[in-house]
Amino acid sequence: MLKTALTLAVLTLSAPTAKAQTQADILAARLLPGFVTDHGTRMAGLEMAFAPGWKTYWRAPGDAGIPPVFDWTGSQNVKAVRLYWPRPSVFHLNGMQSVGYHDALVLPLEVEPLDPAQPVALRMRVDLGVCKDICMPATLDLSADLTPGGGEAAIRTALADQPISAGQAGVIAVHCAVEPIRDGLRVTAHLDLPSQGTEETVVLESGLPGVWVSEATTTRDAGRLTAVVDMVPPDGAPFALDRSGVVVTVIAPDRAVEIRGCPGG
Repeated sequence: MLKTALTLAVLTLSAPTAKAQTQADILAARLLPGFVTDHGTRMAGLEMAFAPGWKTYWRAPGDAGIPPVFDWTGSQNVKAVRLYWPRPSVFHLNGMQSVGYHDALVLPLEVEPLDPAQPVALRMRVDLGVCKDICMPATLDLSADLTPGGGEAAIRTALADQPISAGQAGVIAVHCAVEPIRDGLRVTAHLDLPSQGTEETVVLESGLPGVWVSEATTTRDAGRLTAVVDMVPPDGAPFALDRSGVVVTVIAPDRAVEIRGCPGG
């Protein structure tokens, strides 16, 4: 069904008489009910496919991107939902950097039920941006009864494509220097890890809602990768940063590394 819907969308885009593009022209999506994990949670998946040239964004999309917003209101027997983001790509357009996905995306969703013995019905609303030469807002309203048996292979493939851990990447040490600036903080992350490839993009997340984080200025000196960002909260003033909540992601063309926590040193 998803492939058919996207094929129709591509044909619509290709038609000489096509008028203004709509969400249905460029994006097809569905919920995969997935499987039951060894812990008794349900592993579902949000599957999206895009018309050629279109993309959407990662949880930390960069200055040129639009972060997705999820709402699980209306779900039944759902205590919590955890997202497992696959390794994203880095895009450059008109001197601006963004981080996200093109062509297709399966986003694994681990659903913790209130009562594991009872059925789980997941209802989700996602507000996201989709972009090509221009950007447009999109809204997905999807639902599925999480009965095992659909999309397990695609979900497991997406889970296997997550960023690897600091230990797996051979990180020797990591520390952050933090200094106040007029409207927030300047954070310098020093990462002692082997080169991940010819192009390394570093993304820092503050772990705090509403805090804007600049694109990182990145340098490498042998086995040390250094990234500098500014973090600016809504009130535009220095703030207390919980270093344990900081996430540093190093994105290379064929792999990514996720480092959680950035202590002082």
